[in-house]
Amino acid sequence: MLIGFAIARRLAQDGAHVVVSSRKQQNVDQAVATLQGEGLSVTGTVCHVGKAEDRERLVATTLDINVKAPALMTKAVVPEMEKRGGGSVVFLPSVAAFSPSLGFLPYNVSKTALLGLTKTLAIALAPRNIRVNCLAPGLITTRLCSVLWIDKEKEERMKETLQIRRLGEPEDYAGILSFLCSEDASYITGETVVVGGGTPSRL
Repeated sequence: MLIGFAIARRLAQDGAHVVVSSRKQQNVDQAVATLQGEGLSVTGTVCHVGKAEDRERLVATTLDINVKAPALMTKAVVPEMEKRGGGSVVFLPSVAAFSPSLGFLPYNVSKTALLGLTKTLAIALAPRNIRVNCLAPGLITTRLCSVLWIDKEKEERMKETLQIRRLGEPEDYAGILSFLCSEDASYITGETVVVGGGTPSRL
């Protein structure tokens, strides 16, 4: 299961109307059909940074996708949040923001920059009753990270680096994100929560 799908399901289960997005129409259709089949309020849209019309919104470079795009998307939704009396923005960086890996230099930098964007927007948007936080996953069993856990020996080595001796599941992430969006987190802003099984998470 993908982290995004687990988050969409949890938010919808907790009462949100959710819009899911993917690069492929078939993925959007499948996710929407599955979640609507569970009686959840979900719609979908396609966004592919490889297509010219979508690059106008999300240009295809790592920093633009991971930092500029979240900033622009936040700018776009703030007026709607203000109309409703406030809101909650949650960015999704990575534990790589704290513990960078060789071979992923632009990715690491972009995720660390997202932490700074969170701090800055939290200050800027607080007067509008809009909270801004980060939720950073560690090693979650998704296709994106499969190279690190698909082999049993590699998986065991990865577990040895974690205080909680197991890999994360998308559901471990979704509930915390739903909490940050909820009124239970109404006094939390400008923070990054790491869901990483005890992965080191300090700059």
